[in-house]
Amino acid sequence: MRKDALSAVLAIALLTVVLGLLYPLAVTGVSQLTMPGRADGSLVHRDGRTVGSALLAQDLRRPVANPDGSPRLDEDGEPVTVPDPRWFQPRPSVTGWSGSATSFSNAGPNAVATRDALVSYRDAYLALERPYSPRLRAADVPVDAATDSASGVDPTISVANARIQARRIAAVRRLPLDRVLVLVADHVDGRDLGVLGEPGVNVLRLNLALDRLAPAATATTTTTDGATR
Repeated sequence: MRKDALSAVLAIALLTVVLGLLYPLAVTGVSQLTMPGRADGSLVHRDGRTVGSALLAQDLRRPVANPDGSPRLDEDGEPVTVPDPRWFQPRPSVTGWSGSATSFSNAGPNAVATRDALVSYRDAYLALERPYSPRLRAADVPVDAATDSASGVDPTISVANARIQARRIAAVRRLPLDRVLVLVADHVDGRDLGVLGEPGVNVLRLNLALDRLAPAATATTTTTDGATR
């Protein structure tokens, strides 16, 4: 028994050193040498500042204010927020796009909760985009605009989604629609290895390019009927 116990202790110690120390150090070292950007989290920098990660979507909502300027609160006392129309918006998220709590709804496809969530996502998308695309129908809403991703922080939206949002962006940022559509086309990522998945657009990189073209500070929210918000 003593011999078996000693063998077990030695095996645990050896595996701890090899798998818990040497292997992680080797993987980290190789990653830093061959792909330092990805090894550090695919961080995106602008003007010397880290503005996010190309692997994570960001919360692009803004608080709603009462007429007196105070933040509007919901029934639970939490601030009410709405999508900021100045930015291309990511996919819906059940975690609020939190990188520390990646998750999805975990409800089955036939669950009432799933149906209600999809309808809610779809209606929210229509409410945001229809003032700028009056002919947009429920059937025109891209799948990724009405469903959350498996992680809740997927930074990629479909090309169709980005092109629909481009009409809002053009109006709010006072840009020609064709110019915004060109910007979208310039930021389309192809299929992985040329065959896997579908082409998509990284929202963070697209928004950064958009802000270089027309800074958000100069944007106004103007609908197609001429009303300014």
